[in-house]
Amino acid sequence: MAIDDEVRRIAGEAKAAGRTLAAAAPERKNAALEQMADALIERAELILAANAEDMEKARKNPDMKHSYLDRLLLDENRIRQMAEGLRQAAKLPDPVGRVDFSEVRPNGLEIRRVRVPLGVIGIIYEARPNVTADAAGLCIKSGNAVVLRGGSDALSSNQAIVEILQAAIEKAGFPKECIGFLASADRSAVGVLLQARGLVDVIIPRGGAGLIRRVLEESAVPVIETGSGICHTYIDAGADHDIAIAVSLNAKTSRPSVCNAMETLLVHQDEVSILPALIRAMQEKGVEIRGCARTRTLVPEIGEATEEDWATEYDELILSVKVVEDIDAAIAHINRYNTQHSETIMTNDLKRAHRFQTEVEAAAVYVNASTRFTDGFEFGFGAEIGISTQKLHARGPMGLNELTTTKYLVYGEGQIRL
Repeated sequence: MAIDDEVRRIAGEAKAAGRTLAAAAPERKNAALEQMADALIERAELILAANAEDMEKARKNPDMKHSYLDRLLLDENRIRQMAEGLRQAAKLPDPVGRVDFSEVRPNGLEIRRVRVPLGVIGIIYEARPNVTADAAGLCIKSGNAVVLRGGSDALSSNQAIVEILQAAIEKAGFPKECIGFLASADRSAVGVLLQARGLVDVIIPRGGAGLIRRVLEESAVPVIETGSGICHTYIDAGADHDIAIAVSLNAKTSRPSVCNAMETLLVHQDEVSILPALIRAMQEKGVEIRGCARTRTLVPEIGEATEEDWATEYDELILSVKVVEDIDAAIAHINRYNTQHSETIMTNDLKRAHRFQTEVEAAAVYVNASTRFTDGFEFGFGAEIGISTQKLHARGPMGLNELTTTKYLVYGEGQIRL
């Protein structure tokens, strides 16, 4: 079958299957999620074997970054985390059918606004095979069918996970087509999915800037932009050095390959005395430092930061460092180079903290805390489908509520409009 016919077939089957899911009681969806979680644990060896195939191929690629290999790798602990994510989703309140507005008009009409599923969600993502289970689980919980298209480097892992999840949801009484999967490594499959308007209701890309740009430029289907993350930490005048160092280390080194990791450190010119100790602590964690001219006068052995560095999401243990004149310069730099993901200020001045949060353009803006907290689980939403860096419909960690839209239910007794 031609690739365009195959993609449209899978999307069409998901659309038909999704109608059953959209009308399902919360208890049925929760039971399906529990069965999906059990199946991942029971079939873990199959997933690990498939992942080993992907890892072997990836390691043979001389251009493959270590951070990419880390995202691709599955082990028993990560499979347990995938299963736990499904169980957590089952325990969350169901958004479908929730009334968020109700009013009786003077003419007697009762108007209610309720949450309903989006329909069929196409998710295009790179590397991380754990996204396969996370995305499927959140879509099932919110009453949506899903069509998954993972990166070709994780094809064996993703296919194994999908087959396990499909068998489990079918066992729970739902059509297995609720979870669609594009198994072709052909890049044209993405293009076909992006044009499947009428079959797919929304596209959510999860990956690097190149993938997101392609989806935004080519899609005829509405897109929720999620994000690449050029995230900054700004150390303000008067900041506590010990706290600033601890937060900066966490933001950069706790997991450098994720989108909420810090990529650029900005330091107020009055606090440059922090730089030798902070850079030394970073280097002890294996971080390569690239600094501005002022930074290099304090720590001469580091590399030089270029214009390209300020605009780069490294996703690995590389950090660019810049000394700025004041908070105005910090905000200006951030708003020029960031991707509107997550930003933080280290300060003891509440007025400047408020100004930073007001003027910085980002989905999440912190005071004295690591950008690594931008995460659905950390925000109390459960698992997330991604971090939205746009301003329409959803912004920040996207949980269950963001995977629904609204419908107005209107009750009358024969009213007519005059």
